[in-house]
Amino acid sequence: MTQEPKVTIVVVPRERFSCTQESLESIYQHTEIPFKLVYVDGNSPAKVRSYLQQQAEEKNFQLLRTDYYLTPNQARNLGLSQVTTDYLVFADNDVVVTPGWLKALLQCAEETEATVVGPLMCQEKPLHEIVHFAGGESHILVDKMGRRRLREKMYKQGKKVKDIYNDLKRTPTELAEFHCVLVRRSIFDKVGLLDEAIMNTKEHLDFCMSLREIGEKVYFEPASIVTYVPGPPLEFTDLHFYMLRWSNAWQMASLNRIRQKWDLAEDGYFQAKYKQQGWRRYGTIIYPLARRLSLGVGSDLLARAIARFEHIFNRYLTNRHAHQQRQRLQSLPKSPSQPHVSLQS
Repeated sequence: MTQEPKVTIVVVPRERFSCTQESLESIYQHTEIPFKLVYVDGNSPAKVRSYLQQQAEEKNFQLLRTDYYLTPNQARNLGLSQVTTDYLVFADNDVVVTPGWLKALLQCAEETEATVVGPLMCQEKPLHEIVHFAGGESHILVDKMGRRRLREKMYKQGKKVKDIYNDLKRTPTELAEFHCVLVRRSIFDKVGLLDEAIMNTKEHLDFCMSLREIGEKVYFEPASIVTYVPGPPLEFTDLHFYMLRWSNAWQMASLNRIRQKWDLAEDGYFQAKYKQQGWRRYGTIIYPLARRLSLGVGSDLLARAIARFEHIFNRYLTNRHAHQQRQRLQSLPKSPSQPHVSLQS
C-alpha cells in the first residue's frame, strides 16, 4: 500500500527563473518519502513556462500560473491555498536539495512537536559547501530609552560546512528562512495568511516572531542540507522580475511594514537598510555592465552614472506594476483578494 503524503512542497519564485530546472530536478531526485507538490509560476518566460507545463503533466503536480509577477508572500499564500496535508514546505525556485532533506525535516517536527523546522542552509556554488544559515536570532529588545529595537543574527554564515558540521546539533532557534522551511499546516488556521504588505525582505523574521509570540516552537535541523543559488540573473528574461523583486519601493514598503507592525524604533538597523537600497541590483547588474562597457577602466564612475538612470527606470517598473495590480483588482467583481491563476495538475 502506498503511503499517503504528509507533506506538500510549495515552490515559489525567488528572484529569477533560470534555476528552475536544476531546482525541480533535485527535488524529485533526492526526496525519498512521498510528497505532493504545488508549483507557483509567477509569470515565468515562455521557455520556463513550457518546461513547467511539461513537467506538471509528466510528474502529476499542481501548477499554478499568474500572468504577472508575484511578491514572495503572495506566491506562498497562493500555494498555501491548495495544501491539504499536515505539513508543507515553502521552497524557493533556486533551491537545490540533498538526499534525505525532507525526511529529516519531517522527523524533527514530529519528534519535537515543532511548528517550523529549518534546514542547514548553504549558499551559492559549489553546492552544499558554504553555510548561509545555521539557526539564528530574531527578537525585540527594549533599550534604556524604552525604544523597541530589532535583534537579528544568523549563525555560522560564510563558514565551510566541512569545518563545522560535526558540531551542529538539532536545536530550538528563533529563526528559520523561507528559502526552505517546513511548517505545520494547522498554524495558519491560528495566525492567518502570511503578511503580503511585507513585499521582499524580512518576511521570515515577521513569521517566526509571530509564531514564537504565541508559544510555537521553531527548530534548526542540520541533518537536512539544502543550498540556495542566488543571482545574478543569468538570462535576459530574468532581468525584469529581478529588478522588480529587489526594487527600492518594495524594500521600503517591507521595512516600513516591519517597523510599524512591531512598533520598532527607526534606529541604526533601519537606517543602514535604507542606505543599502539597490545593492543587489548594483552588484549583479549595474557594476558588471559598467565593467564590460569600460573594459575595466573607470568602472566605478560609469557604474554610478548608470545607477542614477537605473533608479529612475526602477521607479517606473514598480509604479507600472502597482498600477497594473490596481487595475486587476478593480476588474474582479467578486473576491478581489484572489489572484487570477491558471491551474494545471
